[in-house]
Amino acid sequence: MLKVMIVDNNRDRTKSLKQSLLDTGYEVIAHLKDTVNLEGACCELQPDVVIIDTDSPSRDTLENLCVMSMHHPRPVVMFTHDGDKEKIKTATQAGVCAYVVGTIPSERLTPVIDAAVARFEEFKHLRAELAMAKTQLDERKIIERAKGLLMKQRNLDEEEAYSLLRSMAMKKNMKLADLSNQLIEAASMLIV
Repeated sequence: MLKVMIVDNNRDRTKSLKQSLLDTGYEVIAHLKDTVNLEGACCELQPDVVIIDTDSPSRDTLENLCVMSMHHPRPVVMFTHDGDKEKIKTATQAGVCAYVVGTIPSERLTPVIDAAVARFEEFKHLRAELAMAKTQLDERKIIERAKGLLMKQRNLDEEEAYSLLRSMAMKKNMKLADLSNQLIEAASMLIV
């Protein structure tokens, strides 16, 4: 059962949304009247999904959502009556996974939440892949710099320098990038 946190300042609207969520098998763990403490509430309560119901997403709502998405990312579904293209674009950039204009019948609630969760998981996977690719690129740059130092210092060609780095890393039981970083730091200390 997914835990849902609702953010809405309209109690009547929240009442029917909460009932629809409970009827479809979700656990409503909190109701916030605004997004002022959204990040703190997500950190403390650990909801699986955040649903924001608003007439139109304000700048403050989107900024608070951005902060939450940076520190405690969660799938976010936004129900609103504002179909402005710029608002939709800004909301999705802030972390909204499903932006729904108007009200939806309770039988469509589950597919919308499922779609938001699936989109969130896909973005999470892509962010992890991007971070790994960036790390690998950074490591490659460090290894290339270390090779360059060895080539210059010991008058080696590129293949010999790489071979030397690899054998040193194996002997010291270190990652090639970590050894390369140590070599670069040591060389910079000698040059000063």
